[in-house]
Amino acid sequence: MDNRRKFIKESMATAASLAMYGALPQQALSAPKITVERPEASLLTAPKAGRIKFAAVGLNHGHIYGQVEAVIRGGGELVSFYAKEADLADAFAKRYPKAKRAASEEEVLNDASLQLIVSAGIPDERAPLGIRVMKAGKDYLVDKPGITTLDQLAEVRKVQKATKRIYSIMYSERLENKATVKAVELVKAGAIGKVIQTIGLGPHRMNPKTRPEWFFDKKRFGGIICDIGSHQFDQYLMFTGSTQAEVVASQVGNTHYPQYPNFEDFGDVMLRGNGGMGYIRVDWFTPDGLKTWGDGRLTVLGTDGFIEIRKNIDIGGREGGNHLFITDHKETRYIDCKDVDLPFGRLLVDDILNRTETAMAQEHCLLATELALKAQKNAQKIQLKA
Repeated sequence: MDNRRKFIKESMATAASLAMYGALPQQALSAPKITVERPEASLLTAPKAGRIKFAAVGLNHGHIYGQVEAVIRGGGELVSFYAKEADLADAFAKRYPKAKRAASEEEVLNDASLQLIVSAGIPDERAPLGIRVMKAGKDYLVDKPGITTLDQLAEVRKVQKATKRIYSIMYSERLENKATVKAVELVKAGAIGKVIQTIGLGPHRMNPKTRPEWFFDKKRFGGIICDIGSHQFDQYLMFTGSTQAEVVASQVGNTHYPQYPNFEDFGDVMLRGNGGMGYIRVDWFTPDGLKTWGDGRLTVLGTDGFIEIRKNIDIGGREGGNHLFITDHKETRYIDCKDVDLPFGRLLVDDILNRTETAMAQEHCLLATELALKAQKNAQKIQLKA
């Protein structure tokens, strides 16, 4: 339980650090001149609370707090929650004292007033819960990985098609990252021409003492590509516009943690689709000397320029996260994204009310997961010399 408390505390601290946006002038005197652009703050009015009512079931990852906050920003009212782990429920109740602590999952699913369930349960339990949620007539927003096997994916697709409910996966590296949201806007406006390739890097810090037991069991978390790599598949599809894609090659390995034989610490993937190519690398090797949990980066290559996003930190000197650089035929610009609107929660609530797909198309959501699952399943195993 102590490890679980530390895990939730650290996850909440990470979420808080991602909310620090700001930027300082370029520090390196030898660096080339970069034009700094600061877009005007969003003029959108926050939606009124109570547009929908929702609940949380499964609190095993600290990402649950980001999911809840996104829906609240969109006008959702958190009514209740359930977790079988008392310590996780206690922490959640402290954060959201107005929400009712349900006695069981069934109590939540049988509440006819609820329209949405959000979950960050243990990964291999997320899809089965989502199936129960959809059969109960409610929409579902789940942490990534939202599905851990191809068999689960087939059943999710079957039930989603039959019930017409929303099965949404929170790919937060795109949906909740202001620089990435801005990059989508720029690419759609043709700022770098036609996209040819994306390169997504997802390094993470291990912190083994803070991790629960399931974190080290591949059967529970689905494998490194399925888990943290799922973000990159989502971004690949979004930026290339691919509606069909194949995994050209993938590999995974546990190169440094023999004490955790069912764990994976490295994975990478090559992709080819009808809209462009992609490369993905994920790992658990962020060193303690970095001021954040991972130097996540995304590069989008176009025919007329490229965009580089440094999601969590700029090791060149600027404070905070959400750093976007764009280079075209005229200049290199740095865009301060701290005032960029995050529309996902609002759009998801719109979709729940209007039965539309403005936040994320259902097929896009599940195709990103399908590619991750296939890359994971077919990955070659890395064997390094001792």
